[in-house]
Amino acid sequence: MNSPKPKLPEINEEDRTPLVDVLLEVLAWQQKQIDKLEQEILKLKGETTKPDIKPSSMDKGGSSENDAPSSKKKKGPRRSKKGNLIIDETHIIQPDEIPENSRFKGYQERVIQDITFQTHNICYRLAEYTTPEGLTIVGQLPDGIQGGSFGKNLIAFILYQYHHQHVTQPLLLEQIRDLGVDISSGKLSYILTEDLDDFHAEKDELLRTGLSVSQYIHTDDTGARHKGENGYCTHIGNEFFAWFSSTESKSRINFLNCLSQGKTTLYTLNTGAIEYMAQNKLPVALLEILENISVRINTASDWCEWMDQQGIVKPRHRKIVTEGALMGGLLDQGIPSDFSIISDDAGQFNVFDHALCWIHAERVINRLIPLNDDHVKAVGEAREQLWSIYHDLKAYKLNPVTEQADSIRQHFQTLCSTKTCYETLNQALKRMGENQHELLRVLDKPYLPLHNNLSERDIRDYVKKRKISGSTRSDAGRKARDTFASLKKTCRKHDLSFWDYLKDRLLGIGDIKWTPLSRPFSPNNKEKYLTFS
Repeated sequence: MNSPKPKLPEINEEDRTPLVDVLLEVLAWQQKQIDKLEQEILKLKGETTKPDIKPSSMDKGGSSENDAPSSKKKKGPRRSKKGNLIIDETHIIQPDEIPENSRFKGYQERVIQDITFQTHNICYRLAEYTTPEGLTIVGQLPDGIQGGSFGKNLIAFILYQYHHQHVTQPLLLEQIRDLGVDISSGKLSYILTEDLDDFHAEKDELLRTGLSVSQYIHTDDTGARHKGENGYCTHIGNEFFAWFSSTESKSRINFLNCLSQGKTTLYTLNTGAIEYMAQNKLPVALLEILENISVRINTASDWCEWMDQQGIVKPRHRKIVTEGALMGGLLDQGIPSDFSIISDDAGQFNVFDHALCWIHAERVINRLIPLNDDHVKAVGEAREQLWSIYHDLKAYKLNPVTEQADSIRQHFQTLCSTKTCYETLNQALKRMGENQHELLRVLDKPYLPLHNNLSERDIRDYVKKRKISGSTRSDAGRKARDTFASLKKTCRKHDLSFWDYLKDRLLGIGDIKWTPLSRPFSPNNKEKYLTFS
């Protein structure tokens, strides 16, 4: 058990000599150093550290002490708070007493916003007749409610609360029962997980459309437990769409399978597949055999059987051949070989034209623990140069100039070849230099982002859902979570209400449609290649 921290006795002003003042300053400095070391130890142990909460700037007019007056944001035009409201009722209220000969001058409008939660149960009485021929005819329910006891508005509300508002299933059951709906927990589970084929098909179409018109995607993965076992959720997307898929693996084969989602032919041996296998050092003898074979296979089981027939039995060889065949299938279906994939340097994403996130690259240096003042100085200088290159790249994206690109490359090579007194830093810089091609892809493709923050932001909402509701327990539940995470996040990217989207689909309104443009997306002129209309 830790002993309590000793407290210094109070010292009166008359007893404070210069020596006492110096000792108090030394003790205060020593305490700060101890606090820093304690936080560093907790960080190394993986424990939660004390948050660094900066003082509020509200008393300073909303700006920090270092902010210049010119840095204050200019206020935009004032919006009409109630200009777009739909008025459901209008009541005219007269004064209690109107003196004689008073002149009417019009109305002062006061709009009161309110909401009503109540059930709306309908009893359909289906008339039944017997024809002269002895046949029985019965009236038919309206379109959209056959085969169920719950209306589409209620189903939309359930899906919205669960997938958008992250209300857990037990709380959602309690909520709708409190509103007067007679529903069982099994039926609620069915609504959340089953009979969602139209949504699943739209999610798959979303990925196909996004990939067909994109020049790059962001990708990342996170943990996603399923049936009590560890699993992973992979995110694929960019500024205008998001797509999630949960699986048991996060290998490169899994990632290529995700990109192939919904395709008819997954495994294809072609020139692109053979080039990939050669780059990954598949034995020459096996390559020569595969070069003379043309194969297109649709299922994983058939593909494994084909490899067995060809005598490809070593795990490493099967892995490379499978990855190559999946690459060949993607190339065969229209994804260009220079398609850019932006990631955080996870090996499974290193396919096609790979680009790395600068924020993750800098973290490697930022996480180093210097052992002395010389190490601190070396790390600080390296980080300063790194951020200088990063700012140069941001400027280059706005105005690409060949001479500036050459200067940036030279600066990067100089940084990565620097030898300091801190050997761990030297190794980190050397490894960064080995990734020069991926980190400087923006010099050849100025439209590429410099970081993978978009993917991390998109996947954060999935993580929040996982923390609230835990793991999925059925395949249908996992599939539903992936589908609605994809559709909801895509709606948000287009400033579209997810509630309006759900009602449009469930009620069959058809006002919201995917509209991919025929031309590729160009970030420089901000043309949207995937819109809602």
